[in-house]
Amino acid sequence: MTIFADEAVERFVLGLRAPGPKPSVARMREGAAQRARERPPGPPMAVEDRVAGHVPVRVYPQEGRTRIVYLHGGGFVLGDLDTHDLVCRRLAAATGATVVAVGYRRAPEHAYPAAVEDALAVLGWAAEAGPVAVAGDSAGAFVAVLAARRAAVPLVAQLLVCPLLDLALTQPSADEFGLGYTLDVPELREWISWWAPEPQALPNPLRFPLEGMPPALIVAAGLDPLRDGAVAYAERLRGAGVPATLHVEAGLVHNHPMYAHLAPAAERAYARFLTDAAAILR
Repeated sequence: MTIFADEAVERFVLGLRAPGPKPSVARMREGAAQRARERPPGPPMAVEDRVAGHVPVRVYPQEGRTRIVYLHGGGFVLGDLDTHDLVCRRLAAATGATVVAVGYRRAPEHAYPAAVEDALAVLGWAAEAGPVAVAGDSAGAFVAVLAARRAAVPLVAQLLVCPLLDLALTQPSADEFGLGYTLDVPELREWISWWAPEPQALPNPLRFPLEGMPPALIVAAGLDPLRDGAVAYAERLRGAGVPATLHVEAGLVHNHPMYAHLAPAAERAYARFLTDAAAILR
């Protein structure tokens, strides 16, 4: 029997299990936008929509010198500057670092390496103002890791939430929690195929050398099909001599910061992540 972190998490998961026809990409994006509008607004701050090189970004300015370049999740298909506005506001407020959210090109319109190229362009732009960290959730974390590997500028940290790190989805947790836990693996496989028609040809964070990568803060959810990939990546980083802090939040499902306003356990987990993110950037 599945043990959720609290009743609110269970209600959230059960509410997303209702069957229905498969929506179009446009309809899924509309749904993501609607869910974003239903979240609380987050900490008040002046934000600025800009273009960094050729890439749209949203800047959340703070007084600290560090900039965090943030790559949103959404399976390479969903997500944008609006869907992740709340988490970016909270990250900026908690760390005192200026967050630069990246509106990278998405599938199916744009396949790999477009998103990584956009991330690299923004990392270079952000580095002109001071130290830079890279961050991301879910598929955005995969983009963040690939960008960190190729970055021409030094990075002070990688901050990853429920990261997708195995495009083949071969980890045991992908089978154990691959259906009915908010992130369904068959659908994710389809989205990955739009972004990377030949995923085996892409750099693999669970295989390529990790020496020289920035220190990592990684949070995974205990009921997430991506959990074991996050654990394996943390172990590989440590084996390569890279400091890596890993938290596996028991009883939570994929990308708990996105529903932290609905579930106390998810809020506590995200608060821990924000505290640790502030510490690693000091």
